[in-house]
Amino acid sequence: MGATIAVERLVKRFGSFTAVDGVGFEAPEGKITALLGPSGSGKSTVLRMIAGLERPTAGRITLAGEDQTLAAVQERRVGFVFQHYALFRHMTVRQNVAFGLSVRKEPKATVRSRVDELLDLVHLGPFAERYPHNLSGGQRQRVALARALAPRPKVLLLDEPFGALDARVRRDLRHWLDGLHRELGVTSLLVTHDQEEALELANRVVVMHLGKVEQIGSPEEIYNEPATPFVAGFVGAANVIQGQVQDGHLRFAGQALAGAGHIDDGGAAQAYIRPHDVRVSGTRNNGDSVQASLERANNLGWMSKLHLRLDDGQTLIAHVPNEDLGAHAAGDRVWVDLRNAKIFAPTDGEAPADTADGDIRAAV
Repeated sequence: MGATIAVERLVKRFGSFTAVDGVGFEAPEGKITALLGPSGSGKSTVLRMIAGLERPTAGRITLAGEDQTLAAVQERRVGFVFQHYALFRHMTVRQNVAFGLSVRKEPKATVRSRVDELLDLVHLGPFAERYPHNLSGGQRQRVALARALAPRPKVLLLDEPFGALDARVRRDLRHWLDGLHRELGVTSLLVTHDQEEALELANRVVVMHLGKVEQIGSPEEIYNEPATPFVAGFVGAANVIQGQVQDGHLRFAGQALAGAGHIDDGGAAQAYIRPHDVRVSGTRNNGDSVQASLERANNLGWMSKLHLRLDDGQTLIAHVPNEDLGAHAAGDRVWVDLRNAKIFAPTDGEAPADTADGDIRAAV
């Protein structure tokens, strides 16, 4: 059950504004692919073009090998789940789920059997005769998903499906959707700005920024091997350290950080380091260690979040398991080791990060 989604050189312009600029990727059959990016990156516009709700300015869309670029919505056999449910308020849960089948004039016995099957699947059988206003947000979204699945679509398109829900309900629904997908195996394309959601649910992630694709890969590749400064700063929390390149190293605050051999000597560069890759100790571990001042420590249960300032004024966040923390207090001088740094030259039009005012990109 499922079909590969492929888009080639997709472009969408609204007047003089280009919302999508040459986007291409493939969503493999039977897998979840996430379109990940901030607001305004073009990801929802791409989804709407795949659904047939927007017509591309240029490019090509194929579903199961068939060109669907100009096909009408009803011809594409896609299921669409919106962020705000889009349920019919005057219909019961059963009627909402049955809607697509009723429009296709399926036999009543077939409709009832399919609706019963889906209500059991989404654990809403006892709520079949309720109306949407009598349901929680999480229950409404499960109704919306069942309605999208009812006509047995080739692909399932989800546009920020958990964005209107609180954090705990989102976590619960992600876990539930993961299990449901493993059971059904329908090809799914998920639009989200939530990196945790994309990394947890998707088999493949397409990172978008300003209407273009920044990187495509598995969650592990996107997180551990970011291809651009944007991906390094957007996917997962990252400290951003500025320095100058010399002999293949990034030099700052008396530190020489390896990994800058691809950047010309004398040029400015930035190192992106995950907070969990910042090691903190009361003693110097090796010649690459650099000193810092511990400005603040927040105990978050199993770990502490340390706020550090290097001697050149740049700041760092470190996530340290409490069992490894040691007896450090605000005002202490400590030694810091930076591991797994990803070093990039600033991209065209991008100024170096102002780490004195904002020491970290993405949420921590």
